[in-house]
Amino acid sequence: MASLRFKMVEEALSHVAVPAQVPEGRSADYFGELVFGRNVMRRYLDRKTYEALIETMEHGTPLTREVADSIAAGMKQWAVEHGADHYTHWFQPLTGGTAEKHDSFAEPDGRGGVLEEFSGKLLVQQEPDASSFPNGGIRNTFEARGYSAWDPTSPAFIVGSTLCIPTVFIAYTGEALDYKTPLLRSLAAIDKAATEVCRYFDRNVSKVFCYLGWEQEYFLVDESLWAARPDLVLTGRTLMGHESAKNQQLEDHYFGAIPERVIEFMRDLEYEALRLGIPVKTRHNEVAPNQFELAPIYEETNLANDHNQLLMTIMNKIARRHNFRVLLHEKPFKGVNGSGKHNNWSMGTDTGVNLLSPGKTPSENLQFITFLVNVIAAVYKHAGVLKASIMSATNAHRLGANEAPPAIISTFLGAQISAVLDKLEASRSDAAIVFSAKNMFKMSGISHIPTLMRDNTDRNRTSPFAFTGNRFEFRAVGSSDNCADAMLTLNAAVAEQLTLFKTAVDARIESGMKKEKAIYEEVKKLIRDCKPIRFDGNGYSEEWKAEAARRGLDCETSTPLIFDRYLTDDTLRLFESTGVLSRVEIEARTEVKWETYTKKIQIEGRVLGDLTMNHIVPIASRYEAMLLDKVYKMSQIGGLDASADIDLLKKIQGHTAAIQTLTIEMIEARKKANRIENAREKAIAYHDTVAVFFDQIRKHTDRLEEIIDDQMWTLPKYRELLFIK
Repeated sequence: MASLRFKMVEEALSHVAVPAQVPEGRSADYFGELVFGRNVMRRYLDRKTYEALIETMEHGTPLTREVADSIAAGMKQWAVEHGADHYTHWFQPLTGGTAEKHDSFAEPDGRGGVLEEFSGKLLVQQEPDASSFPNGGIRNTFEARGYSAWDPTSPAFIVGSTLCIPTVFIAYTGEALDYKTPLLRSLAAIDKAATEVCRYFDRNVSKVFCYLGWEQEYFLVDESLWAARPDLVLTGRTLMGHESAKNQQLEDHYFGAIPERVIEFMRDLEYEALRLGIPVKTRHNEVAPNQFELAPIYEETNLANDHNQLLMTIMNKIARRHNFRVLLHEKPFKGVNGSGKHNNWSMGTDTGVNLLSPGKTPSENLQFITFLVNVIAAVYKHAGVLKASIMSATNAHRLGANEAPPAIISTFLGAQISAVLDKLEASRSDAAIVFSAKNMFKMSGISHIPTLMRDNTDRNRTSPFAFTGNRFEFRAVGSSDNCADAMLTLNAAVAEQLTLFKTAVDARIESGMKKEKAIYEEVKKLIRDCKPIRFDGNGYSEEWKAEAARRGLDCETSTPLIFDRYLTDDTLRLFESTGVLSRVEIEARTEVKWETYTKKIQIEGRVLGDLTMNHIVPIASRYEAMLLDKVYKMSQIGGLDASADIDLLKKIQGHTAAIQTLTIEMIEARKKANRIENAREKAIAYHDTVAVFFDQIRKHTDRLEEIIDDQMWTLPKYRELLFIK
């Protein structure tokens, strides 16, 4: 076995950069070439059909069957010309990934041949098996029917030889079984609520959009080494492994020169992403060794979320071309940074105004403060369910460690914004709100460096929900998450809060107060009410944990218990009042979250048990036997001191015995938990009685890794996994 490991390492070291498959020319020449976007629609649809589709995309006008048939014909022609021979409804079930069933365009012609057909009926609706996806009891095996329905606001695209049509996914009884459906509902809810508030300031506003800019962090490992680690293959993270002597402590990887093999992978990934209309912009080394980041330009939230789901799919395919594997687990390696997916969120009007950007006039600044404070109030009121929306078995490892935000939701505003809010709270009049222009400063003693601008806010890497100048950055979202889970929750919370705000302001106006004064007074009230959620300090400090508890913030860290936040009266009222989720849908999704948590911990427990009993203990026993033989031979010779070897034998025996005992206890705890029927109680049991063994077992396996002959250790080590270039 030892020779196999070293063969894997040797193979990894021998890999050279595979040239990226990127043609010559500018990215503008191939951007969106595999997308059925508006420019393509103009060429493949007649004018009447095109205008009807645009009306549907922009205003939600229903499509007639005739128009759907015409769209399908044009879409099929375009797809076939680009090499497609199959089509699929592409949707986002509650697995967190995507799903697709490919059907051929070929249809029998009744004469022994086939014709390429694609009708409006096939474009608009199909019937996946709803009982085979997570559904929280909405569908049973004997009640399998579900529907996927086309989302015209997200353009179709081609992957390989398949036309992919973005769709929603619902049960036969109408409940949402995906992430896209409630996300679209939340976007409609925030559009309605925000537009009403915008009209206090500008009667010309008729629509408000939500924008999302995600930052995708990920690890790359050599494929040959990945294949030799069953824990990475089956769980996405290392369940054991002693830290490398060098990891990220020198801070030399972040923004460093990108390794040649990695840059070739990135070029391929960017090329494929741009062809699919994903506007990737930024790439760089992240903090941990072999950790990287990719980020696009902002897009409307629905499309941005589709693009992130698509990107995560193609990342894995392209990585294999370059002998890599992508790790999207939030904490694949202990002791170094985990991976997040920072969701940069903002709102903008159809008149071109960013509602979260300070303005140039008192009226514009009052509008900015109005929306800023309402967002903060929404986060304060629904911090528990916002935390539940980003919590998972995998993200729980990351939160609160190595630059990831803690599992306490708070908002960071920065010194200037905080000072303005404090001044407003203390003021007795509706004085004009003024923000300082960006400060200009020169580098001392270096005359040739140009004048720099200092932003209105600093950055706080420990804040889970930070204001960064013209948007909020929801930093707590995990790298493998579907962004929609966090975004639909945030959108619903803000929509509800804006609706309550408008009701309160209108009541003040009806009582005789002037509009600006009414807005001003209600904003002041919200500033006072939501003050506990504001925190600009170090989120990692023990002092903050104690202070957060004193402020009444949600400090729960148990993942199964955090999911309880979905079922509180406030949360049920939130989702039902905004129309984002029904009570049945909320209860089903919570059930799915408990079940998913249990299954992931269950898999990790099984893998860990297999590794300890079939890899670690046998290796330790063989090394122990070698030492025993050595000690015996030394005693036969006489006059030799074998005390050091005997001490080593005792250590090995102690760790081995502890591993065996703990593993057996873990297996028994798992068996006991498996007998629990209730999904919530089973998840709690797995958290409290099974997962608690993981670090205990790991402590002993990692000690053995330090002791046992390197030639005998079968699993690739951190120093090999994290530093293959």
